[in-house]
Amino acid sequence: MVAKIKSGKSLTGALNYNEHKVRAGKAELIGTNGYTKIDNALSFHDKLFRLTDLAGRNLRTKTNTVHLSLNFHPGECIENDRLAAIAHAYMTRIGFEYQPYLVYKHNDAGHPHIHVVTTNIQADGKRINLNNIGLLKSEPARKAVEMEFGLVKASDQKRVLDHVGDVTVRPAEYGKSDTKRSITNVVNEVVRSYRFTSLSELNAILHLYKVTAGRGSKESVMFKNGGLNYWITDTRGKKVGVPIKASSIYQKPTLKLLEGRFKLNEYLRKPLKEKLKAKIDQAIAHASSLKQFESELQRAGISLVIRENSEGRIYGLSYVDQLNKVVFNGSDLGKAYSAAGVMNALSYKTAESRFVATARVFEKVDMESPGDPSIWTGSAGRGLLDELLMPYETNQSEPNQLELTKRKKKRRKLNL
Repeated sequence: MVAKIKSGKSLTGALNYNEHKVRAGKAELIGTNGYTKIDNALSFHDKLFRLTDLAGRNLRTKTNTVHLSLNFHPGECIENDRLAAIAHAYMTRIGFEYQPYLVYKHNDAGHPHIHVVTTNIQADGKRINLNNIGLLKSEPARKAVEMEFGLVKASDQKRVLDHVGDVTVRPAEYGKSDTKRSITNVVNEVVRSYRFTSLSELNAILHLYKVTAGRGSKESVMFKNGGLNYWITDTRGKKVGVPIKASSIYQKPTLKLLEGRFKLNEYLRKPLKEKLKAKIDQAIAHASSLKQFESELQRAGISLVIRENSEGRIYGLSYVDQLNKVVFNGSDLGKAYSAAGVMNALSYKTAESRFVATARVFEKVDMESPGDPSIWTGSAGRGLLDELLMPYETNQSEPNQLELTKRKKKRRKLNL
């Protein structure tokens, strides 16, 4: 069993998170503690009021919400009554035996798990100390519950849970589900799982899930105050619907929180840089177009995010390593991995392959019909030699075709 404890300042947010999943058929209330009504007779107001009533007895304590989860091995099939008993045994051992709490079983992940919502404010207004609760109380409680109920130990299952943790995250689809809930699911999982060091890198990952983050224009009040909004995007990456404030999302992925992650992730992703570059080098070696380059990266577990301006010209590339949950902008890896560097490499290979093909045609003609001038005229009336010497026209969907560098092309003359 793996236990995760989170504290916060919004009982309404924690309760809404679970109740929304109940309404969507992805969770169910399987147990309560400290409530006078039976579980299925409790209204949303009943559930919330019991908790806020206690929280209101200590207005000096802002952190009054405890939202924890108990996660079990994917192979464990545990009935609801037993899950409720496990929750009660764990809550008793961490000092919440007499606190009101709600136990929800979630059915939307690759492993069985339950969520518990409660408050740390007691009936007499005193607060339960949450400092070091994980080390001092949760760890001993977890081990004791594992032994009591014969559960798979955390050390044996943590790697499995890390692997399936983001299985349920899907790209947001505007109009098909609640906007705030869709954004919350995507953003919270991305912030938790991936290593990114800037807002642009975060957006490179969010782009894959049809979500984007923005601070507004530099002249806006939101930008000056360090605000951050999230939007759902369409298939072209354009914002749709209303923005959702970062501060209103559960777990509050605000700019201040993200900036703290930037510094930590900068350190955590360093060991993965060279491995990623090696994979990109292999993809470039096997590709002769941007589309093929993207396919080669996909086979290696890397998503390529292409940034274009309003005119459709590519100005940046980002590489999202889905296996190691890390993202790098191309320019951070080196010039060779930037948009210009990759396009130049692909263009050179395309020009080189055309030159080789042309040389082979000349060789074939010379061997099959030496000295025969008739072979140089095609059936369409245009000389074969003229066709071979026509300037190479790039496909306008490729970046060099984006006119990263404009060069005049001169037609060569062949002296016969």
